[in-house]
Amino acid sequence: MVFRKLPGVSASGMGLRLSQKFMFLLFLSGLVTLCFGALFFLPDSVRLKRIFLSKTEIQPVTVGSDQGMTSAKGEAGIKLKSQSRKPPVSYEATEVRLAGGKAQEDLNLSRSKTESASEKVTSSNHGANSDTFSYKKFRRCLFKPPLGRDNGRPVDPQTNERREKVREMMKFAWDNYKRYAWGKNELRPLTRNGHIGNMFGGLRGASIVDSLDTLYIMGLMDEYNDAKEWVKTSLDLNSNGEASLFEVNIRYVGGLLSAYYLTGEELFKNKAVELGEKLLPAFNTPTGIPRGVINLGSGTSWSWGWASAGSSILAEFGTLHLEFVHLTELSSNPVYTEKVMNIRKLLNKIEKPHGLYPNFLSPVSGNWVQHHVSIGGLGDSFYEYLIKSYLMSDKTDDDAKKMYYTALEAIEANLVQKSPGGLTYMAEWRGGILDHKMGHLACFSGGMIGIGADDGAPEKRQHYLDLAAEITHTCHESYTRSATKLGPEAFRFDSGAEATATRLSDRYYILRPEVIESYMYMWRLTHDPKYREWGWEAVEALEQHCRVESGFSGIRDVYTTSVSHDNMQQSFFLSETLKYLYLLFSDDDLLSLEDWVFNTEAHPLPIIRNSCLQDDATQEKTASE
Repeated sequence: MVFRKLPGVSASGMGLRLSQKFMFLLFLSGLVTLCFGALFFLPDSVRLKRIFLSKTEIQPVTVGSDQGMTSAKGEAGIKLKSQSRKPPVSYEATEVRLAGGKAQEDLNLSRSKTESASEKVTSSNHGANSDTFSYKKFRRCLFKPPLGRDNGRPVDPQTNERREKVREMMKFAWDNYKRYAWGKNELRPLTRNGHIGNMFGGLRGASIVDSLDTLYIMGLMDEYNDAKEWVKTSLDLNSNGEASLFEVNIRYVGGLLSAYYLTGEELFKNKAVELGEKLLPAFNTPTGIPRGVINLGSGTSWSWGWASAGSSILAEFGTLHLEFVHLTELSSNPVYTEKVMNIRKLLNKIEKPHGLYPNFLSPVSGNWVQHHVSIGGLGDSFYEYLIKSYLMSDKTDDDAKKMYYTALEAIEANLVQKSPGGLTYMAEWRGGILDHKMGHLACFSGGMIGIGADDGAPEKRQHYLDLAAEITHTCHESYTRSATKLGPEAFRFDSGAEATATRLSDRYYILRPEVIESYMYMWRLTHDPKYREWGWEAVEALEQHCRVESGFSGIRDVYTTSVSHDNMQQSFFLSETLKYLYLLFSDDDLLSLEDWVFNTEAHPLPIIRNSCLQDDATQEKTASE
């Protein structure tokens, strides 16, 4: 019906009484309400919801749409390589990576108060929803207390004295960071100021988040509480900078997850999930393979400028699985697990040259970009996360197990070499041509092969343990053959050289943990005392050559005792190097390998025992009935 306003005729003259007007308006308002509500309740209304909901209220749902390289900087590429533990970096590009402690009873009391308070918070926040992660249930499913019977204190007096020395080193490093660089990402100990860097996208406090679990397990409770307070009041996740997806995940997300699982503090869980959500847009590519750089504020992502043809890096997109599975566990949001399982699905589908995984993959086409294979930088932690994904799943993730052992067979067939002097090493592979070089980063592989020895073919168990021991021995030789007894960034096995850096650009040491990491794993697997002796040699070398007046610093040349320091106390020195040394000199029940796996930044994450959690839930339900 069309109403025309005629000259000289009022609205009341159109036959609409007041009651009719009211009924018409009531009908119209009901129609509008019904249509508006449909936007929220119809199953395919996600895009329409975005019209009305703020960005923070929308749950990310896209799995594979390409956002493209949407910024000028992204198109140009980032020239500065990450100072990551994983991708290889030149010394220049890196910008350079407890005496008088409390009585043990005081430490136990202080820590027990923290745990008691966190349990109260946890119990008040959980239980109403059976789908919500229960911290108390999780703790009941551990075989051993996280900190062991007596905080892992060894009975042997000499070993305990060495452990206390490592604890003092941590306190010294932390105290100087707090004094001169508090809130910055890392300490510059020579100039006594802080370093921010450009790989964390505006996030601050990398050393704080990286140190949370180390401080806690060492019983440095005053320091831990200072770190926790900073996270509570000053860790701002609303940055608008350009971050390394890999580094933010392993250091910040991993550090926060670990701190939560050790303490039960909801603060850490909430921060981890909030940050994890900010990483999801990096996966918005045609293949679902994430790009390496993301703006945490806008969600824009792109590939590193130095990566071949805009490719993503194997060690970066392959080093997300442990943390993302735990993000799903804590948030009950399957999107995190879906993202990393999509990566695995694609890798299983594409052809691998000689069974090997090259280091560069296009996130657009899903094809390899170069046939460069390395167990060191650019590739390393991908393999680590395969075996650890299997172990973390309580040995139920058969796909990860198959991928790991198939890859290890290809590595043995193509990369594992024996030098004329009898040293076993991992060469690099460039389209079928071997480069007889092994990086310090590749020295983690001794420990990796060791922890996976029990789960391959039974007849190969001893073979894998022997291989792990041989590689760890080779890496130890790279330390002993230097003047400082610290290992170079890379060492070679050609032109008569063995386990020695032949290039000036490879001679630096930036407080890296990988060799000590393998010592720790091999000690726990074999209890051969040589691994503790080798670890103590590293402690003495660190004290002599890397300890300066206001912290610890890397050095530019391990082959001269007239050391030149790089003026950088890397956050991973606090998170990894000192933690692995402390564990090496502790009893095995401190963060038992029966209950925990360590992410690639040495943050302990618990094995997920779904059968235990489900049985626990069933028992609770039965009891309530």
